[in-house]
Amino acid sequence: MRRPVIVGNWKMNTTLREATTLAAAVRRDLERVDDVEVGICPPFVYLLDVADQVRDTNIRLGAQDCHWEPKGAFTGEVSPAMLKDVGCEYVILGHSERRHLLGEKDDQINKKLRGALAVGLTPILCIGELLEERERGATDAVVRGQLEGSLAGFGADALERMILAYEPVWAIGTGKTATPGQAQEVHAGLRAWLRKRFGAVADGLRIQYGGSVKPDNAADLMRLPDVDGALVGGASLDAKAFAGIVRFKDQSA
Repeated sequence: MRRPVIVGNWKMNTTLREATTLAAAVRRDLERVDDVEVGICPPFVYLLDVADQVRDTNIRLGAQDCHWEPKGAFTGEVSPAMLKDVGCEYVILGHSERRHLLGEKDDQINKKLRGALAVGLTPILCIGELLEERERGATDAVVRGQLEGSLAGFGADALERMILAYEPVWAIGTGKTATPGQAQEVHAGLRAWLRKRFGAVADGLRIQYGGSVKPDNAADLMRLPDVDGALVGGASLDAKAFAGIVRFKDQSA
């Protein structure tokens, strides 16, 4: 059975004091949770301070992006090895805000995946369609195309060390959420495509849903057979809201 994994993406938010206060609150609320894997991804500049807050707990640390090279003349970039060095276990790659606002392409994400895996980080690979793509019935083509490009040249052994996050772009930060039926349909389709491409390893792959996940809709999403957790944006900046999502089983009881 796949263990749910819920990760908070703080994006470009918080001051140093806010970041450490939020991390401490998440620790207090969730340090005894053992049936869900929990992670938080603060901005780069606060990783060390947040790491101090969650050290020796079940709360895992992640980053929001990385370069693909281990080091070199890449001004302003952060390498996978640097993230590993400060205690990161996850790195989010291919988020829609980087794809659509910063122009990242699948081939760049592919190289980032390779760099992250090379140092033992767990990549959270994000895919998802725009509203106009959904409205013209192109969801499957778009997300499978993103998978095809991002995973080019990878084998089952690499897929086994990743997490996939389906985030419909039209639901990120908008208050709109895919219906349980919409989410399950896409997740099941992704798993079927991955099973055909990579074999049985796809059955163990955890696929998160992301896009306006909140405490009041988390249980309905998490009980779906092919939804294995959530990549949480805005709600992860509120420790109580994030805890409510992580404790979704209490709501569905």
